Amino acid sequence: MEATQKETKVWSLDPTHSSVHFAVKHMVVSNTKGAFESYKLNVETQGLDFENAKIDLEIDVKSINTNMADRDNHLRSPDFFDADKFPVIRFVSTEMKKLNDEDYLLKGNITIKDVTKPIEFKVNYGGQVIDPWGNIRSGFTLESAIDRFDFGLTWNALIEAGGAMVGKTVKLQAEIEVVTPK
Repeated sequence: MEATQKETKVWSLDPTHSSVHFAVKHMVVSNTKGAFESYKLNVETQGLDFENAKIDLEIDVKSINTNMADRDNHLRSPDFFDADKFPVIRFVSTEMKKLNDEDYLLKGNITIKDVTKPIEFKVNYGGQVIDPWGNIRSGFTLESAIDRFDFGLTWNALIEAGGAMVGKTVKLQAEIEVVTPK
């Protein structure tokens, strides 16, 4: 798996082995989970090393899926994402720093609705293999969290027992597999 450090490698997303999902507290006592089923990812590296990789992710907001149609429609509404007006969530990297053989710190800017904020992801690197078709594959698990109120996602309702219907902190996670020709 030799590649010169100066050779730019363009990595394609393997959507069948990747996912972008989230979790948020519901009524203080449990987590509600969901995923975005449609997204585009562009990754460029110098050689096969992901340090300083350039990453651009666009998520189709309308593809949100929490396995409940009414909730999904509410999340697409102006109460939350306003998907007709703001159809894309975008992340653009500013730094991918290698911490050790298995861990990176990914920094960048995330735009939700019309608000852009810096964000950091803890990244676990699963490694690299040559697949049966002779391509090079790499896998990653990414984790972070945002305060949804920072992005204008402020709808809520108080519950009788005290607390809010929907938590402020949204945990973000992605399982990403990318592939490039050898």
